[in-house]
Amino acid sequence: MRFRLILRYHSMNVDSAIESFLLYIKTERRLSARTVRAYGDTLSAFAAFLDKTFGIADVGQLTHLEIREWQMQLADHGYSVNTLRTMLTTVRTFVKFCRRQEWIGTDIMAKVTTPRLPRRLPVFYTERETAALYSPETFGDDFEGHRDRLLLQLLYETGMRLSEVVGLKESSVDFYSNSVKVLGKRDKERIIPLENEILHNIKCYFSLKKENGFSSEVFFVRDDGTPLTRHDVSKIVKKYMGPVSQADRISPHVFRHTFATHLLNEGADINAIKELLGHSDLSATEVYTHVSRQHLKETYKHTHPRERKTEK
Repeated sequence: MRFRLILRYHSMNVDSAIESFLLYIKTERRLSARTVRAYGDTLSAFAAFLDKTFGIADVGQLTHLEIREWQMQLADHGYSVNTLRTMLTTVRTFVKFCRRQEWIGTDIMAKVTTPRLPRRLPVFYTERETAALYSPETFGDDFEGHRDRLLLQLLYETGMRLSEVVGLKESSVDFYSNSVKVLGKRDKERIIPLENEILHNIKCYFSLKKENGFSSEVFFVRDDGTPLTRHDVSKIVKKYMGPVSQADRISPHVFRHTFATHLLNEGADINAIKELLGHSDLSATEVYTHVSRQHLKETYKHTHPRERKTEK
């Protein structure tokens, strides 16, 4: 049975409104007992703040100003951005419920800004670490060795997403135009150029597939001919990059960050990198400029003669 309030009021006590809301999310939305309890704890603290600070007992008296003040008080008490965002989401959901019940007349949350999470700089492998991908000693001389080398080189030299690599077909490669066609998010296609060495490695790998009797159109396969999975690719990346990299995280996606960062460090145009990565918005690509600037600062610090003198 759907939950409905039998009576509607233009005036409703804050505590009663909270009780009704908690009953709603428990019976109508069927949220877990733990979630309902968390919502209740946040709203109880919010109600106590409204009563103590502003003497507000009716939800109809609530405005964006009280919510902003509560938000600032929480920040002053040292609550993290993540916690603030969670608590504001709770209040936002509660206010939305109150508006549906006609206890609050206007969208007071429209003037309340949710704090943004600090943007983490992308993790990437250094050029010294990626050099291992081109060392003959790094990989075995069997089918798996050739496949793994090509896989890691493609990740590094194209910036493809994990899903895009797993979804590659043999027909994705165009040896005449020296490029690979990638099917990205929302089925958006893009063309990525390939340099001669990796094209040669692709031809050798295709020959090895045929020698082993693997007729699958899927580009990357296991040693039994079945398609390589996302989990397989992650394991391969950790196997080879784990021992040589000091990066905080070892994953296929770090190669995507590495691709963009290394191109920027070499002076590539950011709009060109945007197209190569398949980003729909330049802002998604611009995060790599911060990494590039940090790289320039570190290079200056460790190489400029005046900087080296001040370190001694």
